[in-house]
Amino acid sequence: MYLQLQLGKQDLFFTQFNLYFCSFGFPFQKQLIAVTILVCSGGTFAFSCRNVLDCLHYIHWGSIFLLNHYLVRPTLQHQTQRSHALSVEEQCLIALRFYACGTFYQVIGDNMGVRKATVSNVVKAMSVALGSLINQFVSFPKDDQTAQTKHKFFQMGNMPSTIGAIDCTHVHIQAPCEREWEYVNRKGRHSINIQLVGNADLIITNCVVKWPGSVHDAHILRESALYRELQSHRPNGIVLGDSAYPLLPWLMTPFPVANTPEQARFNSSHCKTRCAIERLNGVLKRRFACLNYLRVQPKVACNITLACIVLHNIATRRHVPLDDNFDGPEPDVEPEQYSRTMFLPNEGHTGHAIRDAIVRNYF
Repeated sequence: MYLQLQLGKQDLFFTQFNLYFCSFGFPFQKQLIAVTILVCSGGTFAFSCRNVLDCLHYIHWGSIFLLNHYLVRPTLQHQTQRSHALSVEEQCLIALRFYACGTFYQVIGDNMGVRKATVSNVVKAMSVALGSLINQFVSFPKDDQTAQTKHKFFQMGNMPSTIGAIDCTHVHIQAPCEREWEYVNRKGRHSINIQLVGNADLIITNCVVKWPGSVHDAHILRESALYRELQSHRPNGIVLGDSAYPLLPWLMTPFPVANTPEQARFNSSHCKTRCAIERLNGVLKRRFACLNYLRVQPKVACNITLACIVLHNIATRRHVPLDDNFDGPEPDVEPEQYSRTMFLPNEGHTGHAIRDAIVRNYF
């Protein structure tokens, strides 16, 4: 089957949205569909794909949310059509295609009928617009909002009172022009180190997106607003972290060596429950292939990452499926071995007492 549609610019997004839904049931089968959408107004904008779900799975939530709720329209709307300025709909298409595919600007420009420089400008503008919404879509649960979060985490691995899991993931970038050495991570690649806290539904509840790849996970935590907040106002629950992090009253890490059956059961439960953040990291990079490698400078890379985090939470809350035909990257689960000397010697004392109490009462 082959479809060809002649559309006006304003119809483009919503027609793709409808095609996306058709591909899930009658009358089409996704393996047989090839779509070409041409814009007759000016004849300069084109979109094509061999498989609807390959290219349109990210259009679904984009069309619903970005357009219908006008989140980015005030920022991206041009006041005039001078120099054939792109509409907000076209800018959304270009940016979403980059986030989901992560290919070269030139390739996207050729496919979408615009110049490479235009793609670059659109991605930068869209990323800033979406990143400015981070506090609206990423928030750590308050004490009166934690009951359901604890229940879902408990179902995963029988770990009580868990309100989040924390980990860092690296977004690889090209070598920056300034202070290049700061971005070389322990594997010898240039990256930015992203701290994420997530819940059992793979929703990101806190993020820190600004540190070079050479910075240790524990240092990122210590310098974060989340650390200051949870140190001064003890949460009604615990956050799970791996051995890269310190043991704190609100941050539980596994026993380095399980000396008793109870400690072994605690470590097993900790691992099963904390895997939520490993899965979240994998899903984020699977949904947004651009995060596998960004050919941009660090500041732009941070803005793109923030945009993807906002879109990830929107997509996850709306249960947007991942493309089953796309094999995303495996999460990096190699244990980190970092020195904890940056934390005060007595910081872990209360943490040890709380962890021991959890073992006595639950394991």
